[in-house]
Amino acid sequence: MRIGAGYDSHRLVEGRRLILGGVDVPFARGLDGWSDADLVTHAVVDAICGAACLADIGTHFPSGDARFRDVSSIDLLETVAGMIAEMGLSVANVDVVVIAEGPLLSPFIRQMRETLGAAMGVVPERVSVKAKTNDGLGFIGRGEGMAAYAVVLLEP
Repeated sequence: MRIGAGYDSHRLVEGRRLILGGVDVPFARGLDGWSDADLVTHAVVDAICGAACLADIGTHFPSGDARFRDVSSIDLLETVAGMIAEMGLSVANVDVVVIAEGPLLSPFIRQMRETLGAAMGVVPERVSVKAKTNDGLGFIGRGEGMAAYAVVLLEP
């Protein structure tokens, strides 16, 4: 068994869609980034890469590389899932915490679990996604951005 941890944060900006866990979430602002800025999926990718000792998301999909401009982060997760499969590993489970003051994410959690699970080749019951606020503290509490933490367990 291998355990990995991942983290990502992005600034909220006008004029971008909000994509979380591969799901388009209606909101007045989206996350700024080179790809679709899906910080939930980025945290999961980093956790998988960490567990498999494959460096980090930026090593494989660098910002500034035109191939990854506005790319779906779910595509990146599928690529990393393929990489670990070649190593003889698969995802046993994933646990994600999204930290945001808004929007309310509970209506989208099930779809995030399904989308992330499909990209990794696992059933949604192996993917946990939880949403928390920051109770008004820091850049997240002021509504300037969002963050996500992920932990993954890989098995042979």
